[in-house]
Amino acid sequence: MKLRYQMSAAALAVGAVTMAAPAWAQNTTSLSHTVVLEDLENPWDMAFLDDGTMFYTEKCKGLSVLMPSGDITALLGMGGVDGYAATAEDLFCEGQAGMMGVAVDPDFANNRRIYVYSTSNMVTPHTNRLMRMVVSEDFSTVSERIDIVEDVPYKMTATDHPFGGPGAHNGGRVRFNPADGYLYLTTGDTHNSAVPQSPSLMGSKVIRIDTDGTPAAGNTPPVGFDKRTYTYGHRNVQGIAFHPTTGAAITAEHGPWHSDEITVLRNGGNAGWDPRPNMAGRDACPDDYCGYSPNQMVGDNRFARASWMPMTDFATYPNAMPPIWTNNGWSQGTSSAAFLEGSAWGDWEGAMVVGLMGIGFGGTPLGQRIDVIQLTEDGTEVMDVTEMTLPMEPGRFRSLVSGPDGSLYAAVDEGMIYKITP
Repeated sequence: MKLRYQMSAAALAVGAVTMAAPAWAQNTTSLSHTVVLEDLENPWDMAFLDDGTMFYTEKCKGLSVLMPSGDITALLGMGGVDGYAATAEDLFCEGQAGMMGVAVDPDFANNRRIYVYSTSNMVTPHTNRLMRMVVSEDFSTVSERIDIVEDVPYKMTATDHPFGGPGAHNGGRVRFNPADGYLYLTTGDTHNSAVPQSPSLMGSKVIRIDTDGTPAAGNTPPVGFDKRTYTYGHRNVQGIAFHPTTGAAITAEHGPWHSDEITVLRNGGNAGWDPRPNMAGRDACPDDYCGYSPNQMVGDNRFARASWMPMTDFATYPNAMPPIWTNNGWSQGTSSAAFLEGSAWGDWEGAMVVGLMGIGFGGTPLGQRIDVIQLTEDGTEVMDVTEMTLPMEPGRFRSLVSGPDGSLYAAVDEGMIYKITP
């Protein structure tokens, strides 16, 4: 296993160098892998039933199910996509947008419900929607679609930014928290500087709701905020997982040419992302969005970037939620998170894993990998970080899910879903 060390927020702030304590990381577990599916089109997410049935999404195609027998049924396609049992003509794919997260209801055995987050042109401006559907007894169809969240912003037009086309920054992870039973949805800032700190625009939020879309009873956002808001001020969360002991929600989020972060969420908390012009000592920025400034199209020192456009702006928001991991100040596309389950993982049982897609911009190391992160018992601090020695070629790790068999399932943008087993 390759040992890695990621600076704490405090160390990053002063540019300190700290040596890792590597004792736990000498896990000699050898890993094997199986290709579960290949030749997919941008597989984005997976969700499992206890018997191993796997629902999965492809960003520009739709929702399918893989049965334990190996049979596949294409359940719900986007508009213009053939070969699915049903088609939703309002769903579409553009840029980073499309069919993203999927989750199964904890009471699936009784209600047959699944939840899918996708981009829709049902209204203009278009939106991202969280849909609830019912799966037939034979897993051949889905029906009874109800959009329980209809108003997550979508970027309609191109702007003068890297990756600046329509459809940018939608978030997209959907997960149930076993500890509280609520459904969590992560959303992004759509390259709109007004979104992250907005009390009413539902981008840049972690939304916590029940299965009808009603705000969770315990949500405590600031006065005037939409009651569905669990946390706000995020950039573009694509990873969320729940600590197996405390139930705390923990996000993995990639930064703007710097500062990938892992953060333990605090109910009502502000993640501190505010890319508006004239904040944190900045002046104007292209198209009123400072998210990649300064020198957005060329490489620059990551610490200088973090000073100019902080991922978590403590100067403006001193009570912002502090990250517990910062990837040494790099931005390498941290996009997914899960916890390893089962004694077969040895010392890694209960550790958090995060997938990195790899950016490679302006001298940034590519960094396509899976990091294994050991937290303290209460889940509030990082003890050590180890780069997993992969049993297969790396890729853009879009989704990591712990399966019911204890294996780690990894979807990569290149079109594969892998099963990684200790």
